[in-house]
Amino acid sequence: MADEMKTGQTLSAPDAESKRAAPSEPRAPNVRVSKNGSSAADPVAPELDSFLSYIRVEKGLAANTVDSYRRDLVEFFTFLRRERRQLGMIRREDIRSYLETLYRRGLNARSVARHLVSVRNLFRFLLKEGKIRSDPTAEIDAPHIGRSLPKYLTPDEVDTLLQQPDPTSPAGLRDKGLLELLYATGMRVSELVHLRWEDLEINLGVVRCRGKGSKERLIPVGKSALRAVEAYVERGRQPLAKSSKAPFLFLNQRGGQLSRVGFWKLLRGYGRAAGIATPLSPHMLRHSFATHLLERGADLRSIQLMLGHSDISTTQIYTHVLKERLKQVYHDHHPRA
Repeated sequence: MADEMKTGQTLSAPDAESKRAAPSEPRAPNVRVSKNGSSAADPVAPELDSFLSYIRVEKGLAANTVDSYRRDLVEFFTFLRRERRQLGMIRREDIRSYLETLYRRGLNARSVARHLVSVRNLFRFLLKEGKIRSDPTAEIDAPHIGRSLPKYLTPDEVDTLLQQPDPTSPAGLRDKGLLELLYATGMRVSELVHLRWEDLEINLGVVRCRGKGSKERLIPVGKSALRAVEAYVERGRQPLAKSSKAPFLFLNQRGGQLSRVGFWKLLRGYGRAAGIATPLSPHMLRHSFATHLLERGADLRSIQLMLGHSDISTTQIYTHVLKERLKQVYHDHHPRA
């Protein structure tokens, strides 16, 4: 989203990557939403449906991204209905009024900017399709977002975390494999829980994952993670699967696919057990993966490819992390700092 707000050109996910693992904002009240994002009582639902179909089919955006757009735009249509406004009547003042309602609800600048991106892309689509005569978002500036550095764990904290799962139980073997593989590859949590049997090539030491826009990439996997996943497959997966024929590599206690929220809860519990004060998120392990690679001399382009970033400017945030850490080391240890 940062790139889109800077250039105003690229259609991409409306929410920032660093927030992907956080629980989603509550859906707007009094709106009945169908699976494709429309509302039965909303007169502009056909335009909403057309836009969602466009970004899903023609732009090839991932299901999670389409769902993020859907949630944001349902809230926008709720606002329009409350204000008795039609799409063709919307002016800049209406957009500003909508953003003000988001601030009054307590949303921060990053969340408001994400909502604006969703609304802006909707109006660009409608203008392109000839549904409206002008774009009311064209001269609306995005909220200023201060650049926050990613939070990450130290190598010692990672080691302590990876020791927490119980290797004598099927669930513990699974969790050990999950944590080891996430830290070894830097995958997104959605990529991790969607892994299938055939995606892991143990003999080659690589894993194939499907990222944003269903783009595939190969990521090398270290020996420690390979051993952990092998142990889970040999001794843990079948007791969890029972009679299930689920194709996914990591299963829940009922033999079905482990969900993102389910893994997030597991990770939080292991973080507390490891004595890590900061509440853990899957993205924090992703940040740790990238930061530790950079600290040990990996080049930025290689890290970009492994993380699946389409733009290297997204990966460059980790150079700022390293600079801040070097400053802290200097101030902690230099006699004249």
